[in-house]
Amino acid sequence: MAKIISEMETASMPGFLKTILYIIAFYYIFKFLAKLFLPVLAKKVVEKASQQFEQQQQHYQQQQQAQQQTQEKPKEKKVVGEYVDFEEIE
Repeated sequence: MAKIISEMETASMPGFLKTILYIIAFYYIFKFLAKLFLPVLAKKVVEKASQQFEQQQQHYQQQQQAQQQTQEKPKEKKVVGEYVDFEEIE
């Protein structure tokens, strides 16, 4: 049993080299895939952001037009009688 524990505690050089090789391979594969897919993802993000901006602009313009329409309505004047000019008597 002591022999099994001592073998598990020691790291082997080939295992260490395999791990380093896997890390390097993963790094270069990830770098290659990032060069392929990041421009496509960035383009989609920019397109989505521009669509949202356009929607916000349209919504803002609709609100401005609605406010202008409500402000342009003439106010109705109440007819309370005719105007009579008067002079003060002392």
